[in-house]
Amino acid sequence: MRKLIWVLLALAALWGGYWFIGSTAVERGIAGWLDARAAEGWVAEYDDVTTRGFPNRFDTTVTGIRLADPATGVAWTAPFFQMLALSYKPNHIIAVWPNEQSVASPFEKVAVTSDDMRGSVIFEAGTALTLDHATFVLDNIALSSDAGWQASATSARLATRQTAALQNSHDIGFEADTVTLTEGFRASVDPAGVLPDAVQRMRIDATVGFDAPWNRFAIEDRRPQVTRIELREMQARWGEMDLRLAGELDVDAAGVPTGKITVRAENWRQMFDMARAAGLIPDMLAPTAERGLAALAGMSGQPETLDAPLTFRNGIVAFGPIPIGQAPNLTIR
Repeated sequence: MRKLIWVLLALAALWGGYWFIGSTAVERGIAGWLDARAAEGWVAEYDDVTTRGFPNRFDTTVTGIRLADPATGVAWTAPFFQMLALSYKPNHIIAVWPNEQSVASPFEKVAVTSDDMRGSVIFEAGTALTLDHATFVLDNIALSSDAGWQASATSARLATRQTAALQNSHDIGFEADTVTLTEGFRASVDPAGVLPDAVQRMRIDATVGFDAPWNRFAIEDRRPQVTRIELREMQARWGEMDLRLAGELDVDAAGVPTGKITVRAENWRQMFDMARAAGLIPDMLAPTAERGLAALAGMSGQPETLDAPLTFRNGIVAFGPIPIGQAPNLTIR
């Protein structure tokens, strides 16, 4: 019995030493990373880094965070950020964001509030911290920009995982329910007020290829750039309008996409009127564009449902046979 007690005490002492060494390494690692960013010219300020959770957890809290990347002008400010992990499984963390934080760019500052914002993140083993898969949950999230727009959602879910057998690719899924947009925007696109106050549902299911892995170097050095998008489904439903997109795009080194996305739009005339009211379609081009879209819809035998391709070629986007403008640049800053 006495030997058993001594063995148990020895094991407890070893475990306590492991926890102390591990928690100290976590704190020093985070503080060292922030200090290294500051040495590179970032704004990388914080008030404190502490780790609790003995004996089975490394629960680390960074308080008073102020981060800004001089290369992109993107900044993040938060009263705290938490990383929670089991001490015997440190590559699986639960990330917890505060109820109030802000994100800024050279163009605007966005206040972010939520009832709950957290993610379960699993990294590959190794110091590069390459993302394997993750799930993020956002409840009652609201965005308010000093540029004058607001948006909110009762719930949103984002999940990503490495795509099997495809290097540097991720399967990405996103869902958001009851998405409310700025009142001024709703009034501009729906002056009669016939639509519900909120978009009932938004959903994305896609595989996205990148030119590099998503790991800590994606923050320290450069963001991985999109090389390919396989869009299985993108859906938005607002009132009686139902918009669905699917297709594939290749993206070159300059961020210009090439490929085809099939669009299926139920009650497309209402969508067209909204786009015209918002100024997305010039009044002088609207009658010609509407006649062309009506002809496309009539070919399917369902005049209120538009089923046509969005074609991306040579930096130009065409909807069916109708050129509608320059293709968006997909460079990640």
